[in-house]
Amino acid sequence: MRWLLKLFNNLESYLCRALLAGFVLLLFMQIVSRQLFGYSFSWTEELSVYMFVWFVYLGASYAAKLSAHNRVTFQLKWLPPKAFIALEVITDLIWLAFNCSFIWLSYDFVFNRMNLFWKSQTLGIPMKYIYMILPFAFLLMSIRILQVNYVRIVKGVDVQDPESEEMDKIISEEKARQQK
Repeated sequence: MRWLLKLFNNLESYLCRALLAGFVLLLFMQIVSRQLFGYSFSWTEELSVYMFVWFVYLGASYAAKLSAHNRVTFQLKWLPPKAFIALEVITDLIWLAFNCSFIWLSYDFVFNRMNLFWKSQTLGIPMKYIYMILPFAFLLMSIRILQVNYVRIVKGVDVQDPESEEMDKIISEEKARQQK
């Protein structure tokens, strides 16, 4: 059971690593085959693009897990900590509402509106399987947003992305300089 929890907690990390290694390897293979042998595989570029798209969406979910999405929070750093947390929770609730609506719309598109006969040009894979990343990634991102807020609010752990930690360090150094 513990290994399953560890797998879920690191799911995006494992998948992003595999996808990154996969599409870089495919593109490298394509370049070598073109330059050395004068031969081009027609399917590698298409598969690399699909792998990259999946990589981006899973990376967005991983960023949500790290609480590392781009946010304009500099002006909020001067607020009391409870007000800052309350505003972050409100923005996360708005983000969750957006994700839920996008999950519904993408699920409806993939499973109800998309024609099963739409296939990728070179690989012949039904596009339904390619587009399945949309509801999956936004559902996973929503779970990660809830997970971060649970850790922050219920457990009281300060979850900060690496860039925010660096910004806090700069601010504290500036305050120390001004006090001298």
